[in-house]
Amino acid sequence: MAKTKPGKKDLESYTIKGTNKVVKVGDCVLMRPSDLDKPPYVARVEKIEADHRNNVKVRVRWYYRPEESIGGRRQFHGAKELFLSDHYDVQSAHTIEGKCIVHSFKNYTKLENVGAEDYFCRFEYKAATGSFTPDRVAVYCKCEMPYNPDDLMVQCEGCKDWFHPSCMGMTIEQAKKLDHFLCSDCGAEDDSKRSLNSFPVSPVSEPK
Repeated sequence: MAKTKPGKKDLESYTIKGTNKVVKVGDCVLMRPSDLDKPPYVARVEKIEADHRNNVKVRVRWYYRPEESIGGRRQFHGAKELFLSDHYDVQSAHTIEGKCIVHSFKNYTKLENVGAEDYFCRFEYKAATGSFTPDRVAVYCKCEMPYNPDDLMVQCEGCKDWFHPSCMGMTIEQAKKLDHFLCSDCGAEDDSKRSLNSFPVSPVSEPK
């Protein structure tokens, strides 16, 4: 009689080899790439299971870096930006190198300090077609680019839009010293009632 293979069992968690870091379903992890010159891959753990030999596998949903997407990296993509793809895989748990945190875009812009393990995601990405959800985002400044959290922007007190200092003919240092700022359009309709001593430096909430 043929023996039936013992089944796989689902695990609650997995401890990364050589560390005391515990990975659970829903956590984001860094995975060793086959080409060691590349940065680690980022994935979200969807399932952890062990076979009868106690080999642990993880089902993951990959995050793509902008340069791995069909359109490539663009000017408004942040250095720590990732896209949540529809690409799933099963990998050996041994390839997990560490844990990371993929923040929502809004939460990322509120971080006081961005650590090595902090990333953000504002788009979902279909790997086969190269399409993004949402396919439109708010744009800012005269250059009409989406917001890149790595770039300083200043908010006009008049129209409340955000501007890159360079697009306004200023250096970053000059922008940081400003007490208040009016863009060229609002500056033309100068309004003496407006006097604020500070301005937020990066958009916190997306305009509707």
